Amino acid sequence: MKMKAMSMTFNQKGDDDYFIRLLSYLRSQFRETIVEMVPYRKSVILIRTEKGSYMLKGFHTNKRLRLQEAFTSTLRKEGFLKTYLFVHPEIKEPLFFEGTYFGCMEYITPNKIPFSFQSQKNRQEGLELLEQFHQVTSSFESRYRTLIPKGAIIEKWRDRGKTFTSNISTLKYFISDKILEEMIGWAKWSLSGMDNNRSLYLNEPFCILHGDVAHHNFLRDANGVLNLIDFDLISIGPACLDYLQYANRILPSLDWSFERLARYSQYEELLKKKAFVYALAYPADIFREWNRLIREGSYRDHQKYKQIMELTIGQFYSRKKFIEGLKVITN
Repeated sequence: MKMKAMSMTFNQKGDDDYFIRLLSYLRSQFRETIVEMVPYRKSVILIRTEKGSYMLKGFHTNKRLRLQEAFTSTLRKEGFLKTYLFVHPEIKEPLFFEGTYFGCMEYITPNKIPFSFQSQKNRQEGLELLEQFHQVTSSFESRYRTLIPKGAIIEKWRDRGKTFTSNISTLKYFISDKILEEMIGWAKWSLSGMDNNRSLYLNEPFCILHGDVAHHNFLRDANGVLNLIDFDLISIGPACLDYLQYANRILPSLDWSFERLARYSQYEELLKKKAFVYALAYPADIFREWNRLIREGSYRDHQKYKQIMELTIGQFYSRKKFIEGLKVITN
């Protein structure tokens, strides 16, 4: 069994034991002979057999697995081809191992050059792919309204801010009082403006939102085609919610420039709407990462700590200048 380096979130010895047991189980279920197993995470595993390659993905419930199978199938039928399908190789029974249901997906061979938001070409292509995704899902979102949640960004961010504030005594060990006060002030100003202009989030046409437009969910294949993957966080709502998250992801690569963001056609109209401009000020990424770090207690992970401090302190003054510009625009 070929093992890749696993995330430090897990106990290494325990992981080895788990994957040895899992491999034994999979060999008993697959009619095809397994020749290689490469774990990426505990619930994402590459399986190579004599006949082909598959990605196994784990789900806590069979219901969630079936929803993902149905959604990706609908995407493909409605014309969105740049993603994976769930497949059904010859196995003896549905895959269920130690409390996890495993779905089997097509393996997309990745390009030698990984997708990154640091590239202008990638940022533009990612936006265009996301736009295609929204166009296709807007045609069938009504079928999924009873199956997936509605995107409620104001409520979600208000809860995230409350958790961040409740962690203030721990945060003070890492971040100065002045910077903490400033960031909490950004959040309050942003939410207040979003609340007062919430019609954008209620009256815009709905589609199915991806919900996690991080760089690792854009996968360029070996032929250079860009794919959108991982639909675990799909919800119903206006496309602007995905564009908002995408903006938050690419702004560091744009040196926190409103002008550079406005050059993308997908943002041309959105940046004229106050609700969207107010939302750009919310430090959703900072709050999310600190809340996770404290919840998991992973302060001693040097790599994680370095990344979160760069996000919080390294970009602080660029972000502050950007938000001051947003305040001028909304006045």
